[in-house]
Amino acid sequence: MNVFRDLLLLAILLSTVAGCSPVRPVGEAPNLLRTVSAPDEINWPEDYRPERATFFVHNEIDISAPPEKVWEILTKAVQWPSWYPGAFDVTVIDSSDGRLRPDSAFSWNTMGFDFTSAIREFQPPYRLAWESRRRIIQGYHTWLIVPTPTGSRIITEESQYGLLAQLQPIVVPNKLRDLHDLWLRNLKIQVESENKNKGHGLTHEPSP
Repeated sequence: MNVFRDLLLLAILLSTVAGCSPVRPVGEAPNLLRTVSAPDEINWPEDYRPERATFFVHNEIDISAPPEKVWEILTKAVQWPSWYPGAFDVTVIDSSDGRLRPDSAFSWNTMGFDFTSAIREFQPPYRLAWESRRRIIQGYHTWLIVPTPTGSRIITEESQYGLLAQLQPIVVPNKLRDLHDLWLRNLKIQVESENKNKGHGLTHEPSP
């Protein structure tokens, strides 16, 4: 049973009863990012700042490779499904090589739902963020790659609003955090394997 799809059915019922205002399509202009000078801070749009979010997750990991190597693998979005079990059917729109760019939008399936996401921040090789919007959930997913003496520290955070965001802490409180932890662990394997020209196995998807 897909628990998150059950959330969708409940959210649709709630939105039918309570009503739901239209949301801005993913292709429209985003909110302006606030200026952040510290290299180890996420650059959040005002509407998605974590202290205002309905649901928020934070994950991080250290990788023994420079930021450029991490960026190279992370931005090849079309290859995510080959090493991250939380992403399916990834297509970067109007891209011949499947790589993310500053004005990219990409369609994909994650957490049991189809999304079209739009790049909102793109600062190689340190900052990447995208926004995903549906009527019942709106999310902003960020990546921060911080140089360290041994390589890079990767910080990924996601801020969400909407009916599904309200239900997640109740029904599947750890699912998104566990998936992002898996994403980071497998990213580490991919980057360090390529950096050392060695092959390693991948970890398995967490149970709901």
